Amino acid sequence: MSGWLAIAGLGPGDDRLVTPEVSQVLAQATDVVGYIPYVARVAPRPGLSLHPSDNRVELDRARAALEMASAGRRVVVVSSGDPGVFAMASAVFEALEGREDWQALDIRVLPGITAMLAAAAAAGAPLGHDFCCINLSDNLKPWSVIETRLRHAARADFAMAFYNPRSASRPEGFAKALTTLREECGPDRLITFARAVSTPEQRLTTVSLGEAMPEMADMRTVVIVGNSATRRVGPWVYSPRSAR
Repeated sequence: MSGWLAIAGLGPGDDRLVTPEVSQVLAQATDVVGYIPYVARVAPRPGLSLHPSDNRVELDRARAALEMASAGRRVVVVSSGDPGVFAMASAVFEALEGREDWQALDIRVLPGITAMLAAAAAAGAPLGHDFCCINLSDNLKPWSVIETRLRHAARADFAMAFYNPRSASRPEGFAKALTTLREECGPDRLITFARAVSTPEQRLTTVSLGEAMPEMADMRTVVIVGNSATRRVGPWVYSPRSAR
């Protein structure tokens, strides 16, 4: 049987949010490749080999998966959320460049529910109008690029969702992001911290930018900043669909 490669999103954490399509392809796989905690979410079974690896070897992981698929294996590369959102789909396609043999493989990208969308649903509808998504990690881009994007998004009055806001090794970045947002949006804009969304450890906090503290976020937190019209209604936060 010919090998294939599926790049699959496991959703934000709750197994009920894994799509039936992804569950089906995992049941057919001979090999699962991914970052250590994501591979740990896949149940072992006879005939399935698990290949966990560190988070900073995305291209090596992609190449290893493609090698296995070219050898006739049925390989699933797993990411949390959606594999096309700051995840492994991009790395796999980058690894394909210059390799016509790999480009001939059966490769599929299977979407998943992102942490951003799960967080927005838990909060209400803060992304109900135009929004953007920014990765605050400066591992793969300089802080100057992040700051420029923050300022332009704020000036365009987008709601904003932030991934990887505050790492233990570089905690100062999120403090700089909050300062930038206060400069552009003022202190009254609503900001939601959604930690470990969809898991038993889920914690949801909404405050104003003036009240927000860097310590309210970590790498398991998705942060959503509303636009100028975002407001509370009862326990929820929403952005009206009408343009300002």
